[in-house]
Amino acid sequence: MDPAKPEERPEREDTDESLRQERRKSDRAALQHAGQVAGVADAVIDQARSDADKVLRTAREEQPRPSEGQAAARAQEDAAICHQREAADEKLGDERQERTRALAALFAMERELTDQHLLAERTRADLALNNRDDFLGMVAHDLRGFMSAIAYRAMTLVREAGEGDAGGRSRQLAKGIQRSTAAMGRLVADLLDIASIEAGRLRVEIVSGDVASVLRDALEPFRSAAEAKGITLALEESPQTVSALFDHDRVIQVLGNLVSNSIKFTPSGGRISLRLAVLGEEVQLTVRDTGAGVPADQLEAIFERFTQLERTDRRGLGLGLYIAKCLVEAQQGRIWASSEAGAGSSLSFTLPLARGPDAR
Repeated sequence: MDPAKPEERPEREDTDESLRQERRKSDRAALQHAGQVAGVADAVIDQARSDADKVLRTAREEQPRPSEGQAAARAQEDAAICHQREAADEKLGDERQERTRALAALFAMERELTDQHLLAERTRADLALNNRDDFLGMVAHDLRGFMSAIAYRAMTLVREAGEGDAGGRSRQLAKGIQRSTAAMGRLVADLLDIASIEAGRLRVEIVSGDVASVLRDALEPFRSAAEAKGITLALEESPQTVSALFDHDRVIQVLGNLVSNSIKFTPSGGRISLRLAVLGEEVQLTVRDTGAGVPADQLEAIFERFTQLERTDRRGLGLGLYIAKCLVEAQQGRIWASSEAGAGSSLSFTLPLARGPDAR
């Protein structure tokens, strides 16, 4: 019995079907090769027999005309040779059929062993994945508790810091702790999302809602980080209300990953803008920055796991855009990047518009 979760089975079924196709292909190739070898062997035998018959005919032609008794003896010899050749051909055919049956039995045995090993490996992988998910869940729960305590103490320090230079320094340090704690929280959440994605347990709750208000709400948590780096964060002119089908919290998360990515790669004095537009049956949300841009050959690669534009870059794990891609696709949307070297980048994604009774 396959212990895989229901969400994983379609992918495994595709893998199994690909394996079956490859096996059929190898069967055809093996039979074709065996047929070619047999054909070459038959051609060699036919040529040898033809040469022997030619030599025999030549020898007989050089001899005096045989008597009636000699002719009868030769006919008997020729009949015996034909009989021996037919017997040899029959024996060769039987041997070939036996080898084919043995080869088929060997293939069947090898495939049965392979399937057993594959099932055992899948079972071990499923158990390891479940154990890892349980472990991550426990660790994440404990880490969130610790980070909440740190964040609360940092907030208390900001609120109770005294006046003067000493109080100002204390507030700055406490705000730094808050930013670091928030970054740690996002990292823990990213790791949990990666585990959910790989386990096929990523959940989205798609409902009809006003995506324009979500776009406005997504800006606020990043204003302080942008201001600290000297970056202007703005919302371009967009429709005031747009009904779409989406998961509110997940769209906030996607926008957060895109904005934080832009803040990471936009230098001081730069600008990050958010825009919403209705295009046909979709709504498109775009985060545009004035950073260094992305090379054309990496515009698709940036959405892969653990991708960094530079090997020496240690600003994150390269998970944010991969998670954003998975979340957007889970909501029936698309995500892509466009860029010009030295002129910044645009990261856009779509969501389906709400129509009919679902629209608000």
